[in-house]
This record gives sequence, C-alpha cells and structure tokens, in this order.
Amino acid sequence: MASTQEKATHCCIPKTNDDIKNNNKAPPPPPPPSSTKVLQNWSVALVSGSNPSEDTISKRASMATLIRPVEPISDPPATNTTTSKGISIMPRAQTSHPLDPLSAAEISVAVATVRAAGKTPEVRDSMRFIEVALVEPEKHVVALADAYFFPPFQPSLLPRTKGGPVIPSKLPPRQARLVVYNKRSNETSIWIVELSEVHAATRGGHHRGKVISSKVVPDVQPPMDAMEYAECEAVVKDFPPFREAMKKRGIEDMDLVMVDPWCVGYHSDADAPTRRLAKPLIFCRTESDCPIENGYARPVEGIHVLVDMQNMVVIEFEDRKLVPLPPADPLRNYTAGETRGGVDRSDVKPLQIIQPEGPSFRVSGNFVEWQKWNFRIGFTPREGLVIYSVAYVDGSRGRRPIAHRLSFVEMVVPYGDPNEPHYRKNAFDAGEDGLGKNAHSLKKGCDCLGYIKYFDAHFTNFTGGVETIENCVCLHEEDHGVLWKHQDWRTGLAEVRRSRRLTVSFICTVANYEYGFFWHFYQDGKIEAEVKLTGILSLGALQPGETRKYGTTIAPGLYAPVHQHFFVARMDMAVDCKPGEAFNQVVEVNLKVEEPGKNNVHNNAFYAEEELLKSELQAMRDCDPLSARHWIVRNTRNVNRTGQLTGFKLVPGSNCLPLAGSEAKFLRRATFLKHNLWVTPYSREEMHPGGEFPNQNPRVGEGLATWVKQNRSLEEADIVLWYVFGVTHVPRLEDWPVMPVERIGFMLMVLDILCFS
Repeated sequence: MASTQEKATHCCIPKTNDDIKNNNKAPPPPPPPSSTKVLQNWSVALVSGSNPSEDTISKRASMATLIRPVEPISDPPATNTTTSKGISIMPRAQTSHPLDPLSAAEISVAVATVRAAGKTPEVRDSMRFIEVALVEPEKHVVALADAYFFPPFQPSLLPRTKGGPVIPSKLPPRQARLVVYNKRSNETSIWIVELSEVHAATRGGHHRGKVISSKVVPDVQPPMDAMEYAECEAVVKDFPPFREAMKKRGIEDMDLVMVDPWCVGYHSDADAPTRRLAKPLIFCRTESDCPIENGYARPVEGIHVLVDMQNMVVIEFEDRKLVPLPPADPLRNYTAGETRGGVDRSDVKPLQIIQPEGPSFRVSGNFVEWQKWNFRIGFTPREGLVIYSVAYVDGSRGRRPIAHRLSFVEMVVPYGDPNEPHYRKNAFDAGEDGLGKNAHSLKKGCDCLGYIKYFDAHFTNFTGGVETIENCVCLHEEDHGVLWKHQDWRTGLAEVRRSRRLTVSFICTVANYEYGFFWHFYQDGKIEAEVKLTGILSLGALQPGETRKYGTTIAPGLYAPVHQHFFVARMDMAVDCKPGEAFNQVVEVNLKVEEPGKNNVHNNAFYAEEELLKSELQAMRDCDPLSARHWIVRNTRNVNRTGQLTGFKLVPGSNCLPLAGSEAKFLRRATFLKHNLWVTPYSREEMHPGGEFPNQNPRVGEGLATWVKQNRSLEEADIVLWYVFGVTHVPRLEDWPVMPVERIGFMLMVLDILCFS
C-alpha cells in the first residue's frame, strides 16, 4: 500500500492539496546539537544495576540475530538527528517502515525473482501468482524501527542499557512471501524472497531479490483469482450444452448471462484438492436501458455445472430441472430512480460535513496520530485493512501499547437451504477469494465524508502483473453524537461533550455482497470493530406456486434463502507491554445473582465474578447476554490509580452460533465457528483460523481448533484473541432489490485511562 495525498470528497469545502498535506505532516525531528557523536557500530549491553535473566539474554540474542552488525562508519553523515533525550539517531537506510505493505516495485521484484528461479521455461510459464505479501518481521525489529529509524522516535520501546542504546545503522532487508500456483502441475508452493535492493524503475533504478526458501504445499488449493473467474465465465458461456439449456429458457444472447464461479468447498472425496474445481451459479439480466442491470434478480435454477479450473474445461454438465426465469421487472434495478416504484425521495435537503480548519489527524507515511491515539495502517491481499502498533498517549505515563496487530482474518457465509445448489453455498470470502484483492477504489464512489486521507493498495494479479487499487483505504473523522452530558437540576446549568471518532475503513465486493470493515477510535479510549453488510441478496428461482420454508419469497418466482454471516477478528494484544514482553492474561467476567439469604435479604443483589482463563482449552468460550459476559485482557505487572491491574475489556455486541447440525459439511473446514472466543499465545505461524488454504480442504478442524489442542498456558503470555461474531439473516421484503446496511461488531474498552482531559 502506498499513501496518497489527502483529498476532499465533493461534498466538502475544498482546500488546497498543499494545505492538507502540510497539516498532516509529522513534525520534523529536532536539529542535532553540535556535540552529537555518531555511534560507529552497535553493541549489546546489560541492564544497568541488574543481573539479566536467561529469558532477557535470550531475547537480546534474538534481536542480535535479527539485526545485522555493520562496519564502522568512517565519516559521519551530516543528516544525523537526535531525540529530545539527546540519543544519537542513525540516518534511515530505507524509506519503507518494516510494517509498510509492499510497494508496486517490491511486488515486481518478488515476482521476477521467483519466476527467474523456475527450473525450466515450462515451469516459469506455468506460474500463477495468487498472493504476494509482506513477511512481517519479529516484534523486536518493529520496536527498533519505531525507536530510532522512523518518527516519532520512541527509544523507550527498547530496554535501557548500561552502555547506551542499541543502534544499528540499518534495518534487515524486507521480505516478501509469495503463494504460487503452477497451472501445469496443479501444485501450490510458498516462496520467501529477500528484497535486498528495490528502486523505482521510473528513476532508472535496478531491482534485485534473493530466494530465501521455497516449498511445495501438498494437498491444497489456493484462493481463486479474478482472472480465473473471467475465464470460467467465458468457458461456461461457450459450452454448447449450456447454450442449449439457456435457449430452452428463452435466452440466446450470452452477453446477458452472468456466471459466478463459486469454490466447491468440501463435501466428499469428489471435491478433493487433486483437482481445482468451481461450481458456478448462473444468473441472467434482461434487455434493459438501465445503466446497472440487476442480474441477480433472475437466478437460473436447475443447471448443474462443474468446471476444472486448472485446464479451464467443463467436466460435468446436466440440465436437471427446467425452472422458469423470474419475470423481468425494471423496478428491481438499483440505479437512481429505478427502485421502490421508480421514484426516489425528494424531501431530503443537502447535509454537508465541513471542517474549515482541516482534519485533526496527522499522517506521516502509514503512521497516524489523532488525539491521544497513534497506530500504523497496513493492507494485505487476504485480510484487507490491518492496524498495527496501536497505542495511547496517557499524560505522564507516556505511550501505552494496546495491540500489536488488529485485522479481520476470515469470514464464512453458510446458507440454510438443503436444496441444490444452495446447500453448497458456504463461502470463505477471505481464504477462498481475498478481501483485500476484492476491495473498492473509492474513486468510483466515495463512502466517507469530510476531509479524507486515502491510501492506495498494490497486489499481484494471476499472471504476475502489479495492479493498484487507488483510494482503497479511507481515514476520516466523524461526529458521533453525545459523548457525555449532565444537567444540575439545582442550578439549571448543563455541560455536554460531543463525541468524535477517527474511522479507518475499506469496502469490498464478493460476488453479490458488499462488506465494509471499520475500526473506530474514540476519545474515551474505546476501539470499536464494525462490519457493515449490504449489496444484493443471493437468490433462488421458484416454480409457479412454489414456496420454500428455508427462505423468504420476495417477488413472483423469486426467493431469498436464510443464511448466516460469520467474521473472525484476530487481535494480537499488547496491553501495557513493550515488544518482547509477555505480561498479559485473559479474565472472563460474569454477572451472578446472589443466593437468597443473609447477604441478600431483599433479593436484589448481584455481583461480577471473575475467572482467569488459564489455558487454551479453558478459553474456548461463548457469549452469554444473560450474565453480561465479557472478557478482560490484563497486564500482570501494571496497576491503575486504584491499584487494580490495567486492562482492556472485550464487550460483545449481538452475536450467534452456527445453526447447522454438528455434522454439517462446512463445519469440517470452519470448526472455529463453534465458539465465539478463542485465546492462544502468540505464534508467527498461526494466522488463519481455518488454515491457510480452506479451498477444497479435506482436513477436519485445521487451524485454530488444532492449535488449541496443545493447551498452552495463558496465565502470563503474549495473548492473541480470536473473536468470532456473526448475524443470522432471515431476508425481509425490504431487503429487495437492495439490501440496506446491517451492522455488527464489538468493543474494546479501556479500564483505567481518564480520557476527558
């Protein structure tokens, strides 16, 4: 991802780009004093006045292996800077922060390096590039970069040392991780490439990468790609039996036909990953003058198609049942003036969001500061938006870490109709498609208001070319109503505080549905994670007079099946923990009703009861609104002003569990849906709750459900929360032709910071 200059939407008061750009610049570092000396190499010193433990020595040794020692510098460069505490800062040896997403140039280098490593021309020509993403470095490397290489310099992130701070002259090279599918051999491989030198081609620079490792991953199928989807649609529409089947339904113009390739999932050995398979859903538009014709209003039922995506051929086809296409109705379209009787509302006057003095946030690269919050913005092809290094500046206590990494790592959409083809509709939209690769460019329709900072996203396409989603991530401020209010009835005086929040978001389209993913930061120390669901329902066609109890009839010959949407938020927490520290634990809180007796003579007593979740198996938990259940991530070493351990609590919103039976086929791949909360100690390899490759995955319970069987201790650890939340959708008539936004999410609430000051 590359940041772009700030822009205002059309509904905002215009401001020059220079004004906005200057407003968001980080303050320049202070000039170096004349007595500044450059450290010519770096050394590891012991903590002053103490004997280091084996754990401390191990952590420092780990850092020493991650950061390469450098040769002494003979002539100190003139660009040295110092922090406000007089610590010497070496010049930056690279312009990309270790957590910045890969640039377009870096992706090109990574692809070229892997392609050049192919043993034969046939192998090189068969390479298809599913994903190229940053290899996120160890937390110690991130801490070193934030301490000395990138403003605002934060040397307090690293331990104080007797002989002075550890300051290398450069950070380790960035690395890329590539998922490559070989179209010829049907093999999937993972490559790690070191990006030793990358300069923009437009400046006449050179490109060099080095393969660090490569391995073939057996018995998997990687995510599908947009290019494959386009090829699949063309192959199906060109298949003579399919054209004949559509002709029976009165359709001869194949330009009206929509083929949505869906992954087959895993229901039996026929779906094994030895073949790369898709089972498309078919829809058909009408001949209309509408600019955006809603083809999802006319599903084509009764046609069974199975496509071999490796060789791009139809391998199974059957016209099983002739179901008439739902009748054409131009009022089902969703462009302006085409819905709800053909008349849009005209009684709403303009509402403007203005910020005459510009935004309150500041942005330097991907680093964001707003109010007392600061964090970094990242982006991956699979997850989309990632929030790194979240911290809060708390007066005299300084910068207090909260989380190392926040993201939505998976989502599953199971349907509740047992009939063909709907029982197979259980999409893993992150693992099978990629939320990031399906993100919107907000140049085509901005969803934010006010002064906006946009970020671009770069990713590879199937053949290895680099594509850019411009204005992919939106950063802006929002008014959020009343934060606090009180009126003194004796004096008649009132005080009120408006609530403002900083919102970071992106929106993606996966076939018919749109999903908006939001992280909101509040002035009272809350973080809210929110998902907005909208778009178009996935529908089925009915025979004349037919009804289905597994859905809602929304128009003649048309029904919407019941279904659920589940999302998994992965939160690598660091509450009051510096990098390398593992001083967090998780406590469950339930409200209990006091037993009748001498402690509850009025039968009104209730209290909060806490239970420490000591191990992974104990931490498999579900929401319970009857007991106001919530969970607290606590620091085991720090206390607040009342002497209690500091912490953040996870407060569930509305939620649900799968309504499918325990033997449902999709639960083989989505065992993580069986509980709302999972807790694990941090591991770099544990990123995907259903395993990295859920597409056609025959392995039961891979991922989160397997990791927790180790039953590792959580009593004092580097904690990762996995929160599973969802919504059960029984479609309404009002959800058609367009589905209004539905919101679900949860809160992370601080327990000990006074935020009104």
